[in-house]
Amino acid sequence: MAAVAQELCSDRGVLEPIQTAHSLQGQIEELKGLLEENAQPPITLIGFSWGAWLSFILAAHYPAMVKKLVLVGSGPFEEKYAQRIMQTRLSRLNEKEGNEVLSTFAVLDGQDPSDCDKKNRALARMGELFFKTDSFDPINLINPIDTNGCKSTEMDAITSCHADIYQSVWNEAWHLRLTGELLQLGKKILCPVIAIHGDWDPHPANGVREPLQATLKRFQFNLLEDCGHRPWIERRAKDKFYSILREMLD
Repeated sequence: MAAVAQELCSDRGVLEPIQTAHSLQGQIEELKGLLEENAQPPITLIGFSWGAWLSFILAAHYPAMVKKLVLVGSGPFEEKYAQRIMQTRLSRLNEKEGNEVLSTFAVLDGQDPSDCDKKNRALARMGELFFKTDSFDPINLINPIDTNGCKSTEMDAITSCHADIYQSVWNEAWHLRLTGELLQLGKKILCPVIAIHGDWDPHPANGVREPLQATLKRFQFNLLEDCGHRPWIERRAKDKFYSILREMLD
């Protein structure tokens, strides 16, 4: 979310924490420590995708730390809504790309823990394919220039992917949703919660709106039209996304 952090930092303090822990509890404590060291809680948390869940869980464990919670492109909070995600993604790819997605999952599910490079490559490629399925009308579908003006390389993408962290943390998070514990954590959240979701996002909007409306005391849902998983890159939704964010922050 570097682009969002850069957009918002002109008139307020912004942190963009990077998670490196290999467990769900480790990432919760890692995020908590970063906030305590670099901010003055209570703070506003804006979490995207997996970060939305992580922010949600942290706000449940440490409610006094969070004054407002924003969930952007969150995954669904009940398992029954998640079953359509892969079907939607595959329907937006051609046959060759769809087969490639399935092969990358096979690599990630491989039993050889020593083959880290191969798994990182598979995760990087899966990210490229899902960027295509998850975007409606992106401003830049492929941007080879990073923030320093240097050409990105294939190795840059691979080294930024950590399949071992992805697998270990996601397995724990998936089990939390499967058992219903994830949604139950919402009953411990005291602050207002705002969800921002694109109508083209493969993660179904109802899987966020309906469970949270029934669980949270103070909840607001914003559905963006013609918008995929990352609202800040969407040509038709970017301005509305930032408008909601700034209104909420102000």
